[in-house]
Amino acid sequence: MTHITAGERTASASRTGIDLYRAVWRWHFYAGLLVLPFMILLALTGALYLFKDEINDLVYRDLTRVEVVSEPRLPASALAARALQAHPGTLHAYRPPTAPDRAAQFSIAGSDGRRDAVSVDPYTGLVLGSVWDGGAAGSPLMWTVRKLHSLEIAGWWGNRIIEAVAGWAIVLVVTGIYLWWPRNHRAAAFRVKAKRGRPLWRDIHAVTGIYTAGFIAFLALSGLPWSGFWGSQFYDLSAKMGLGLPEGYAGNAPTSTIPTAEALDRAPWILEKQPMPTSTGEGVPVGLDRIVATVEARGIHPGYALNMPRGAEGVFTASVYPDDVRDERVIHLDQYSGDVLFDMGLADLGALGAAAEWGVGIHMGQAFGLLNQLVLLGACLAIVLMSVSAAVMWWSRRPALSLGVPPMPARPQVLYGLVAILAIGGIVFPLVGVSLIVMVLVDLLVIQPLMRPRSARTEGGEV
Repeated sequence: MTHITAGERTASASRTGIDLYRAVWRWHFYAGLLVLPFMILLALTGALYLFKDEINDLVYRDLTRVEVVSEPRLPASALAARALQAHPGTLHAYRPPTAPDRAAQFSIAGSDGRRDAVSVDPYTGLVLGSVWDGGAAGSPLMWTVRKLHSLEIAGWWGNRIIEAVAGWAIVLVVTGIYLWWPRNHRAAAFRVKAKRGRPLWRDIHAVTGIYTAGFIAFLALSGLPWSGFWGSQFYDLSAKMGLGLPEGYAGNAPTSTIPTAEALDRAPWILEKQPMPTSTGEGVPVGLDRIVATVEARGIHPGYALNMPRGAEGVFTASVYPDDVRDERVIHLDQYSGDVLFDMGLADLGALGAAAEWGVGIHMGQAFGLLNQLVLLGACLAIVLMSVSAAVMWWSRRPALSLGVPPMPARPQVLYGLVAILAIGGIVFPLVGVSLIVMVLVDLLVIQPLMRPRSARTEGGEV
C-alpha cells in the first residue's frame, strides 16, 4: 500500500491549483481574443447612444428648438397640412412637441419610399426643415450609431456575432474574477499599486475589472433579448409560461398578420412579435386632432409618437418610452371610431416581460435619468480601458513571432475539464457553444502543435 504524506498532498493540491489557474487564464485569453475588438465597438457606440437625445438636440438644434410665444399651439391637423405642403407624401407618424420650446415633427414617406422627418414650429406653422427619418434613434446620426452597436448594419451575421460576443463577455467576467481572486497569501487587488510597465497595466486591468464586472455582465445579459437566436427562444419561453404578454392581448379586437415590430419604429420587446390589431369599421377615418385628444386625455407621457393607420384595416398607435420605464405606454385606436382597442403599460406585462423592459430601459440609460446614463458611461469607458490594458499586457509578454497564448497546464485534463464546464454555458448560449467548438479545434490542431517545440526548448534550457 502506497502511503501519501501530507507534504505530497499539499504539493499535489498546489499543482492542481496552478494547472487550473493556467487553464482559466488560457480561456480568458481566448475569450478576449475573440471579443475585445467588438467590446470596444459596443462600448464606444453604447456610450454615444446613452446620450442620443442630448446629441440630437445639439447636432439638430435648428430643427428641434423654437421660440416660445404667448399664442396657443396650432392643432396637429394644421401642422400636418403645413408639413405635407412643404414635403408631399404619405404621413407616417406624428411626434408632438415634448416641451414648450420644441418643434413638432412629422414622418413623411415620399413616392420613392424614403421617409423624412419634417420639423414644424407648433406656434406659427413654419416648416423649419427636414432630415432623413432615423426612427426611434431620433436622427440619421444616432441611427448609424445604433446599427453599428447592434451590427445590424452587417445583416444576419452581424446580429449573430453580437449575440456570441455577449455570451463570451460573461465568460470573460467569470474567468476574470477567478484570476483576480486572492490565493496563496496574495492580497486582493482593490487599487492600482504598480508604478510602471506590465505590472501597472495588469493592476489597471484587474482593478477596473473587479469594480465593473457586475455592470459588464448586466449589459451583456440585458442586451440579449434583442438578439436573433437567444432572444427568440427567450421570447417564446416567456410567452408559453404566461410570464410575458398573454395571448389575446388586444382583447376581442381582430388582429392582422403584421407584427408590431414591423409596424412601429419601436415597440416593447414582448410586443414585437404580436400581431397588430385591426380597425373594424369603414368609411372616413376620424381626424388626427381627435386621436391626439383621446390619447392625451388618457394621460400618456409627453414625448410619444403617434403612428398613422397602415391601409384600410390599420389602427392609430401611440407609444412612448420615457426616462422612467414605468411610464412606458402603447395605445391602439380604431381609425374609424377612434375607440381605444388596447392600452398597455409596464404594469400589464408578465414577470419576464416586465423584467426585459426594465433591463432594456436601464441598458439604454432610460430608467433612472442622468444617474443611469453616467453610471453606464463609466462602465463603457471601463470596458475600453480594460480592452486597451489587455492588449498592452499581451503585447509586452508576447514572445517574438508568437501569438503569446498562456501556457498549457501540466495536466491537460484540467484544461479539458474547464472546457466541459464552458460547454454547459454553450448550451445556454448556443452561439458561444459553436464558437467554443471552433476555438477548441484551433487550440488542439494549430496552437498546441506550434507551441510544443518552444515548450520543449524551454524545458531543455535552450530558451
